Amino acid sequence: MSFTMASASLPVFVHYLSILSGLLDKAEIHATARKIDPEALLGARLYPDMHSFRGQVQFSCDFAKGAVARLAGIENPSYPDNEIGFEDLRARITKTLDFIASVDGKLIEGGEGRAIALKFGGLSLSASGRDYLVGFAVPSFIFHVSIAYALLRHNGIEIRKLDFLGKVPGMAGFDADPEG
Repeated sequence: MSFTMASASLPVFVHYLSILSGLLDKAEIHATARKIDPEALLGARLYPDMHSFRGQVQFSCDFAKGAVARLAGIENPSYPDNEIGFEDLRARITKTLDFIASVDGKLIEGGEGRAIALKFGGLSLSASGRDYLVGFAVPSFIFHVSIAYALLRHNGIEIRKLDFLGKVPGMAGFDADPEG
């Protein structure tokens, strides 16, 4: 299989959004078992000027769907940031995964040369599709998934690096017991 814009984007977004959904499950189980108010986790921040865990999940979805839409040259669906609980965030992830699955990868092929323009944090950014994907979209997406993971880990959820990585597609050895 050749390495393409679609293969460099779609599986990455799907894999890590699925991981993020699993992390939400672990966080909810943790909160329920320890009788912790879910808002303590959903509203957790690493620093006051950073977005909460809830925001990190929302941004993860936004970067994934935005990248797919821009690379395919189609409209980026708008999702209101109105999620309150774990179930709402899982529904947002599912909606994002459904959108990604609905986009024909052929629309993304050849997108490396597509002119991408967007406004971000008061900036007007422009790049080729390739530079946008590898230099901005995927790193930004992974940043938000990573911060969500870090917030849960910081708040006592028993997760490890392999919970973040999951079973990496195409890489053997993940069935071995990492502890022994």
